[in-house]
Amino acid sequence: MTPADAVPIVLVHGTRFSAAQWSVQLAALRDEFPVVAVDLPGHGKRWTQPWSLTRATEIIASAVDSLDRGPALVVGHSLGGYASLEFARRRPESLRGLVLSGASASTCGLWAVPYRWAAQLVPHLSAERLTRWNDRLLRRLYPPDVVDATVRSGYAFHTLPAAWGEVLGRFDSGAMRWVKAPVLILNGERDAVFRAGEADFARAHPCARVELIPRAGHLANFDDPDAFTDAVRHFARQLPAVD
Repeated sequence: MTPADAVPIVLVHGTRFSAAQWSVQLAALRDEFPVVAVDLPGHGKRWTQPWSLTRATEIIASAVDSLDRGPALVVGHSLGGYASLEFARRRPESLRGLVLSGASASTCGLWAVPYRWAAQLVPHLSAERLTRWNDRLLRRLYPPDVVDATVRSGYAFHTLPAAWGEVLGRFDSGAMRWVKAPVLILNGERDAVFRAGEADFARAHPCARVELIPRAGHLANFDDPDAFTDAVRHFARQLPAVD
């Protein structure tokens, strides 16, 4: 049973993954906070739904409403971080705090070129081959208790071109002006690409700070689950009460 004044938390996964990405965080946080992880459109149990940022923000909003605790702390990783920024723009009254992980790089200009190329390449590779590669990579890098749920849930490669096609060219540090709540930019120290703009993102918001997880890369919640969870927990405890 969580305390009546505990901050509700919604976890939003990254590219190709699903709500299962957060299995460790869900288990660690649920004793203190009302917490839920969502599947974005085209991912996980929403495999057949077409991708759109509009639909993604509706799903996040529905998750916030389902917790029935008022505005929530939204934790977004990578694609989920950019979707969370869009949620902040569309539903500012539903946001109590925002954690951006692996989502503090501009998706505009030259930075986007290799990712646009990769998104166009994915449909030319078989899903079976991509799945085998991802399974081997995750199982080699991480212990079973961290990634088994993600592996079992599968990967949404078919959604990647549409998802990144919509995100690319849309977000830079200026998107932080949409966020009317405190922000924690929580990046892996070794995530050179997706933390590239973290200083600009932090400067663009009056109540944002950067925290790095040592020796972690883009998948920081896999690389050091305890450190990631502790950072989210600490940030949630510090959020101001709702009037």
